[in-house]
Amino acid sequence: MKVAFITLGCRVNSYDSEAMAEKFLKSGWKVVNHDEKADAYVINTCTVTNMGDRKSRQMISKSRKVNENAVIAVVGCYSQVAPEKVSDIEGVDIVLGTKNKGDIVQYVNEFINERNQIVNVKDVFTDKKFEDLNIDEYQDKTRAFLKIQDGCNRFCSYCLIPYARGGVCSKDPEKVLNEIKKLAEHGFKEIILSGIHIASYGDDLKGDWNLINIVEKIEEIDGIERIRIGSIEPRFFDDETINKIKNMTKMCPHFHLSLQSGCSETLKRMNRKYTADEYKDTVDKLRKNIKDVSITTDVIVGFPGETEEEFNKTYEFLKGIELSKMHIFKYSPREGTKAADMKDQIDGNIKDKRSAELIELDKINENKFMSKFLNREMDVLFEKKFNNKEDLYEGYTPNYIKVVVKSNKDISRQILKVKLTEIKDEHLLGKLIL
Repeated sequence: MKVAFITLGCRVNSYDSEAMAEKFLKSGWKVVNHDEKADAYVINTCTVTNMGDRKSRQMISKSRKVNENAVIAVVGCYSQVAPEKVSDIEGVDIVLGTKNKGDIVQYVNEFINERNQIVNVKDVFTDKKFEDLNIDEYQDKTRAFLKIQDGCNRFCSYCLIPYARGGVCSKDPEKVLNEIKKLAEHGFKEIILSGIHIASYGDDLKGDWNLINIVEKIEEIDGIERIRIGSIEPRFFDDETINKIKNMTKMCPHFHLSLQSGCSETLKRMNRKYTADEYKDTVDKLRKNIKDVSITTDVIVGFPGETEEEFNKTYEFLKGIELSKMHIFKYSPREGTKAADMKDQIDGNIKDKRSAELIELDKINENKFMSKFLNREMDVLFEKKFNNKEDLYEGYTPNYIKVVVKSNKDISRQILKVKLTEIKDEHLLGKLIL
């Protein structure tokens, strides 16, 4: 029996899909590419934007066309917030939410035997337990994503995620550390700690566990040379936290620091918990204390009520702060959120224009950041061939600059010193220092 996965959305979903795939493998199934004919297709959905919903529906239809007799299982955020809509889509056989993905093989076998549609979506606000989707057999990769936290208690006015994922829940710290020890044994050199709101790690645990404490424990694990953390909010970085990070030897100097808007008035309507000035203070402190730090972010344009003046504030803020990379999103109304009912929704053409302006600014800022490292020697963790070319390999510096070098031998999974020589598109070219 063959199963294929289609994963939309964030790194947390990617982790969940790999864990579900492993459960199928252990049950005797073969995992194939989603373009191939399979006996079952699992679509792990996203609902952050309308586009996420649309892509989810498109993937359901595409899978059914590849094999009209296959079992179609839809799981994840979109099916969690809209189980009725998903179950009404023609061809959907199984609908699970975000809290019971671990039982996917059981439900697929049940459907094969009984051929009755299964809809089982749990209430995320009553089921607050972290679902342990462990990965035991790791793929041949260099960097390992590890989901240690789920859920969010922030309720930003534009976001459905708390309704899709529920409240904060954290993975047991001993399980986290044991899993990372296994990763080290498998040759992984870099760990990326992921979560929906990772700064909340430990809030629901007994004792003094928090994100910094678990990172300090990971620092002690032999074999792991790099630690990264996923998207995190600026208020996480108080003086004590920055001092601890500054003294760490494995924490990578790269932080994806949530922004969404450079205008404090817009941030307030978004129900973000900081101002633009507070964000800038955090960036300044990180740059002052952590050498070569790279700060990336997400920005939403066209949020309800965003006037030309407010957008200009955001533009000038981002122009001045010169972040190393910005991901620009056009606001997408999500039914069930406060922002969807706000007055002064912004015209799509205006969103397009503002998005284009920030994308151009991002190219300028990214180029400025990379230029600071020209002619520098830096350690690069190489992952794979670049564009499948025989003698080119790509990897990342500790501060997450993508680097491409020539090599006659396979240098994947190695950390090597490289002299950075030239900016090429969104990466740097370099020469191996032998």
